[in-house]
Amino acid sequence: MEEKQIVESLSRRGFIGGTGSALLSALGGGNPSVMSGATGRPEAKADTLILLWMAGGMAQTETFDPKRYTPYEKGLESNRVLSTFPAIDTAVDDIKLSKGLEGIASIMDRCTLVRTYQAGDLGFILHSRHQFHWHTGYAPPLSVAAPHIGAVLSRTLGPKHPDMPAFIDIGQNLDIGAESDGLKAFHTAGFLGSEHGPFFISDPKDAAAAVQPPAHITPARFERRQQMYRKLVAASPVMKEGSDYQQQSLLRSMDNAYRLMSSPAAKAFDISREPKASYDKYNTSRFGLGCLLARRLTEAGARFIEITTEYIPFRHWDTHENGHQRAIGMKQEVDQPIKQLVLDLEERGLLERTLIVLASEFGRDMIFEGKPGKVVKDQVKQPAIIQEPKHYGMHRHFTEAGSVLLIGGGMKKGHLYGKTADERPCKVVDKPVHIEDLHATIYHAMGIRPDLAYEVEKRPFHVTKDGKGKPILDLFA
Repeated sequence: MEEKQIVESLSRRGFIGGTGSALLSALGGGNPSVMSGATGRPEAKADTLILLWMAGGMAQTETFDPKRYTPYEKGLESNRVLSTFPAIDTAVDDIKLSKGLEGIASIMDRCTLVRTYQAGDLGFILHSRHQFHWHTGYAPPLSVAAPHIGAVLSRTLGPKHPDMPAFIDIGQNLDIGAESDGLKAFHTAGFLGSEHGPFFISDPKDAAAAVQPPAHITPARFERRQQMYRKLVAASPVMKEGSDYQQQSLLRSMDNAYRLMSSPAAKAFDISREPKASYDKYNTSRFGLGCLLARRLTEAGARFIEITTEYIPFRHWDTHENGHQRAIGMKQEVDQPIKQLVLDLEERGLLERTLIVLASEFGRDMIFEGKPGKVVKDQVKQPAIIQEPKHYGMHRHFTEAGSVLLIGGGMKKGHLYGKTADERPCKVVDKPVHIEDLHATIYHAMGIRPDLAYEVEKRPFHVTKDGKGKPILDLFA
């Protein structure tokens, strides 16, 4: 009787409408077998990767690459402003950060700071396109569904713990309006198969509920529902669009999720189990609690975890207006939890085998849009004379230079890499870093060659574009 009720409640049209697009995305392509680059792997320096994603375009001169400070005053010329925060000392003598990052400054002796990341030239600047480029290593559009870096690690290295999802994504709501489809496009495993896609947790406080059946359903009843849902998916007309591999990958992903619910590993998702004193150190925001959850998941055997400040147009790090005040708030959200994450992993003996990467899709500047000398459409009108506080801050998208922080995973400690000019346009003057080489560096740390290729539609798809990424060995200890 229950199975009949489930079938009736999920009409054919409703089922396909609710899951069809997701299934079609997951089912594209054949069996992505390894073509090349699988032998002669570098020795892995790290077993887990944590990506701290500063979504929206973190202003480098307001955070990790401070320049000359100009305090606010009415009537100030916009082109005089490089940084709206004074620089502060860190645990490393020759590295300065911006005021508001005192926590990260205190652990800079554990970090490598790259100041010369250059975002790709993708034409008209759109956050979702640049985030796609950063997370996959490829500029959209593509003829195949490119996998997220987390999916590559899942497929290539497999899970660290058999019951723990290898790819966990924390903090991003994908239904945000106009750029929702762009975000969904790279939050997938692409052609690698659904079992390597992200386990989504929008709010860390809800993570425990995501890995347990509803309280009012008995285990036996939940088991029946699971089996019935599996049959419905297997019988869906949409499934016939995919290869045997992709169909089985989708079914395996469902089995993996079900197995997690009855595993002791599920306890790691319940941040309410954390002692209050520890919980409070992270409780600055949803991002802060995401860092706490990431620490617990790392202890429990997760392979890849992304925690994002969340991309929502004109909010968070997307500082088109009130940039200075917004940056104050964002620093209050991220500074203490990042510091605590590093210290906690270090105390537990996990930092050396965990690579933490803090990054953003591009930087910001009050005057320049894109790269100096490459004209792109201005998207924000910045007055020549600042008459009110909302125009004081880093408003425009600056793809010439941005900052990346690397911690653990065999990286040097207290190391500064690259230099930008001290005066506008603050261009890269030494050691530029592009996404191919940054990804190659990350993969090198994880024991993966940058020329590793998977076959999709009888063609190679490399983990770095065309397999040409070069790891920056100078970043490693």
